[in-house]
Amino acid sequence: MTHSALPSAGNGFTMDATSKAIIEQLQEDGRRSYASVGKAVGLSEAAVRQRVQKLVDSKVMQVVAVTDPLQLGFKRQAMIGVKSDGDIIATADRISELPEVDYCVVVAGPSDIIAEVVCANDDDLLRIIKEIRAIEGVRDTETFMYLSLRKQEYNWGTR
Repeated sequence: MTHSALPSAGNGFTMDATSKAIIEQLQEDGRRSYASVGKAVGLSEAAVRQRVQKLVDSKVMQVVAVTDPLQLGFKRQAMIGVKSDGDIIATADRISELPEVDYCVVVAGPSDIIAEVVCANDDDLLRIIKEIRAIEGVRDTETFMYLSLRKQEYNWGTR
């Protein structure tokens, strides 16, 4: 395993091959022990713990439990496409502050912003659509309700 520095991750944190290998180990199994990860990448448990903390602190990665919203009582998921007539970044930031929004991106295409929402039911979805439409800079919305989630993975590797 080489320890040569790779390009910055965009936030001042410089990734190396070992950090990428740690990420890949945790993408395979986020509950893998630091000792197990250390064996795979050639570091001590303490060194892995320190690297993981730096990766989390620098927002290169998160270690979270991914749940199935349906199993937790959330019966409605949707993507909402938003057209903005103001400052797109400011509008996206305001949308991101809503607790039901779990994913928000500025995009190129028919919409300026795409937000994913997880709601308890259709009434909850209608309420959040109204809240988004009331945000300054929102001109129009288009809602794409999920009917059947076929794939949801977060293991795209590190390249």
